[in-house]
Amino acid sequence: MTNIPLLYSIRNLWTRRLTTVLTVTGMALVVFVFAAVLMLARGLEETLVQTGSYDNVVVIRKSSESEVQSGVERQQASIIEMQPEIATGVDGKPLVAKELVVLITLPKRGTEKPSNVVIRGIEEQSMNLRPQVKLVQGRVPRMGSSEIIAGSNIAKRFEGGGLGESLRFGMRDWTIVGVFDAGNTAFSSEIWGDVDQFMQAFRRPVYSSVILRLREPLRFEELKNRIENDPRLSLEALRETRYYEKQSEMMAKFLRILGITLTLIFSTGAIIGAMITMYAAVANRVSEIGTLRALGFQRKNILAAFLFESMLLGLIGGLLGLFCASFLQFITVSTLNFQTFSELAFSFTLTVEIFFEALLFSLIMGFVGGVLPAVHASRMNIVEALRSG
Repeated sequence: MTNIPLLYSIRNLWTRRLTTVLTVTGMALVVFVFAAVLMLARGLEETLVQTGSYDNVVVIRKSSESEVQSGVERQQASIIEMQPEIATGVDGKPLVAKELVVLITLPKRGTEKPSNVVIRGIEEQSMNLRPQVKLVQGRVPRMGSSEIIAGSNIAKRFEGGGLGESLRFGMRDWTIVGVFDAGNTAFSSEIWGDVDQFMQAFRRPVYSSVILRLREPLRFEELKNRIENDPRLSLEALRETRYYEKQSEMMAKFLRILGITLTLIFSTGAIIGAMITMYAAVANRVSEIGTLRALGFQRKNILAAFLFESMLLGLIGGLLGLFCASFLQFITVSTLNFQTFSELAFSFTLTVEIFFEALLFSLIMGFVGGVLPAVHASRMNIVEALRSG
């Protein structure tokens, strides 16, 4: 005997439009939450990973989780600057920069709510080491002055962060002479200025890190081993991409755990809703089921038909939830980076992987919600089912 036509199941869902819409909406909300949290975690990871360059190396103190916690002495920095693996720029100068990273508190525009912001002391080659950083307004600050440039997220979100405005920190006034855009990277949430001026203002005798460009990317391990085995240096070398990947791990893990927990809670309600809908469908179609059995359709055909209906509800709910979640990509959010304790702005990111994970989750909800009603329908006695009609 052939299987029950799929149009039969689709027609029955259309006949029960109200319950179908309510069940689909519940599933869509769960998938929306599930996808949104995964997109949030993915956006955070991509923002930080894209911040780094594979050819760049970050040298920080051993056991430091971030540049904020690191300290590189001047003598150690001088040794790093002499490494033979360092590339040279078009001007013939080594592509290496000693940098300082500290945190300050600034009020947000409109709310006056304070938040931590990264201040990065840079040298002449710092901009050349980050080609993704583009000056969109004003000019580059003069070295040796109290001039600074702000990332685009700082200019938009913080008081005093725009072009021509001034900020006070480190017991000095600093003038913003430029605004730069680093795309979807963490640099867009930083303020840059002369490293020597920042070291004086914050009374820091050591640098936070040394950034360098490799002449040949494949020679990274050679450089890493020399730096980490040098008894004069208590430092470690990381590819810049790996360094920023580590910065995202803790926060992304937290977001995923939170998302899975919320999704499991919400999905329980959606599954119960689907189960109620399918049980109601079975109760309203007892005579139909008896007729189908009398026509020769087997139990497995009845089981498959009702499971298809339930999974179709899950599929429609999943697609609807993903459709709504896709609009989150136009939203930029900010959160506290657990590694650096500074505010980081990033966007939701929907990937093919997240799309199929959310869709699979919606189908699983549909299957779990429909399996018991489907089994119940397939086990009905033919005679009793026909009599109920």
